[in-house]
Amino acid sequence: MRSFARSLAAAVLTAGCYLFIPTVDVLAQSPSQGPSTSAPDLSDQKIAAAAAAMERVASLQKDYHQRIAAAEEPAEKERIVAEANTELAKAVTEQGLSTQEYASILNAARDDREIRRKILQRILPSDK
Repeated sequence: MRSFARSLAAAVLTAGCYLFIPTVDVLAQSPSQGPSTSAPDLSDQKIAAAAAAMERVASLQKDYHQRIAAAEEPAEKERIVAEANTELAKAVTEQGLSTQEYASILNAARDDREIRRKILQRILPSDK
């Protein structure tokens, strides 16, 4: 019974890692050699919304990862993961994006240097 509880806890933690919406780490990947020809034509409004969502998602992920790590019972971990997924999706939709649009923009940023630059400009503080 005890090994079942450990297995369940491990499964919940693993699932929690995969259920979180991707964030800024997509932008940290090495840039491609040039802009992707299939990258969507993104408006400045969509890029700004994605950047704002990324900042909120990153903050939520940090908080929820800590809460999951601190939880002892598998049922509590599951509840926290479910709550986190709801809050992460809400953080995206509050910016006027669907979670699919958000993921698409992050994928475009990974593949297109110009989109990545525009998002980073909105996230990183300027030296001015």
